[in-house]
Amino acid sequence: MSSVINARALLALAEEARQASYSPYSNITVGAALLTAEGRVYKGANIENASYTPTVCAERVAFFKAISEGERDFLAIAIAGGEKDKPSKADFPPCGVCRQVMAEFCNQDFYVIWGNGEKITKKTLKEIFPDGFDKNSL
Repeated sequence: MSSVINARALLALAEEARQASYSPYSNITVGAALLTAEGRVYKGANIENASYTPTVCAERVAFFKAISEGERDFLAIAIAGGEKDKPSKADFPPCGVCRQVMAEFCNQDFYVIWGNGEKITKKTLKEIFPDGFDKNSL
């Protein structure tokens, strides 16, 4: 599976998605690009809220867009993020809530990619969320 995933290209799409971020409170813009098994890409950007708890991460926006369109088979997600109007940070992995959403909809060999173009990290969901809680835990 990893040979069919172009991490750099997917990361570039995540970088594009950052432009749609609504982040007036933190000034941290995040973009995500979610690749399906059929080769479709769903982009998401973080969306903040003044009361903070309704804030949604870019990764979850991408997943929820895809899920709402009937997608269920995913290969990888790329994440780019950092301060508004500045280059992406090299180390910008997904938060725990996003990892939990990934565990709901993805296999353990799903790839999670983050970076800034110069440094790219590509790990499986199993590597970044070992012993995660999923439907098999019920």
